[in-house]
Amino acid sequence: MTDFENRLAGPYPNGAGHLTPAAPPGGRAPRAFRAAAPAPVPALPEHAPAPDRETPDVWDGRVAGALAFLRRRLTGAYEVDEFGFDQELTDGVFFPLLRLFYREWFRVDVEGIENLPTSGPALVVANHSGVVPMDALMLSVAVHDEPPGGRHLRLLGADLVFRMPFLSELARKHGSTLACNPDAERLLSAGELVGVFPEGFKGVGKPYRDRYKLQRFGRGGFVSAALRTGTPIVPVSIVGAEEIYPMIGEIKPMARLLGWPYFPVTPTFPWLGPLGLVPLPSKWLISFGTPIETAGRAEQADDPAVVFNLADQVRETIQQTLYGLLERRDRDA
Repeated sequence: MTDFENRLAGPYPNGAGHLTPAAPPGGRAPRAFRAAAPAPVPALPEHAPAPDRETPDVWDGRVAGALAFLRRRLTGAYEVDEFGFDQELTDGVFFPLLRLFYREWFRVDVEGIENLPTSGPALVVANHSGVVPMDALMLSVAVHDEPPGGRHLRLLGADLVFRMPFLSELARKHGSTLACNPDAERLLSAGELVGVFPEGFKGVGKPYRDRYKLQRFGRGGFVSAALRTGTPIVPVSIVGAEEIYPMIGEIKPMARLLGWPYFPVTPTFPWLGPLGLVPLPSKWLISFGTPIETAGRAEQADDPAVVFNLADQVRETIQQTLYGLLERRDRDA
């Protein structure tokens, strides 16, 4: 073997092309190196779809469902109740759109949802704010989506809502009705969850400097409806709606011209035109309080003192909860 061949073979007696090392002096030759066999790849079940990929059958089902939905809408083959509530349209169209705001834009956190009855009637009473009543819509999503087997919240709206042609139709189909005792009592007697905002336009149209300060609760008509039907009152406190349209002023001549209770001026409206109608993102907290029972007190429904005291109790409960939620939100920010 030439000197070049000896150097090429090096310490490997089997030649440069082999990987079996020579035995050390006075020792045992180590085992030859072997490449590790690749780990077996687990096979998917025979009929399992690929991960994160929907099968054509799923898409076919969705397309067929959408076409069937459109056919029912065009032919009028759908049902509404005596108040105009269209559950199919609400579940299939309204809620998917509202959930974009609920989950992504406002990032709503909910607590105390166990205080909401899973069956039977309840009067859900909440604070009102934000120039545009987005809080009512977000509350309806919370009632429907958060508890197991969620329910529909039948909102009581101001008469102005039902004087506006297009908005009136949408409100009726979403489950709203006029804020009056006869309608409220009929819904409660039918076992529905009814949502009411006793501050009305005084709350939703208050200036930003008065944020989270509850306004007067009117004459307490909601309390009378609860007492007559023996329905529990669930106080609800909502933090976050005050910041979506900070009202820094109003244009009263324009409000009178349009027949509105106010014409708001915010940092973005009317300066940015339609773009100013986009709500500002804010962190929302919704807290459902302990129900206030009214069963067996129907004879007190016409007693002004009882009605006032109970309305004041609900108002104070909501106000104190708002203070606690604001402190928590500031602390977690």
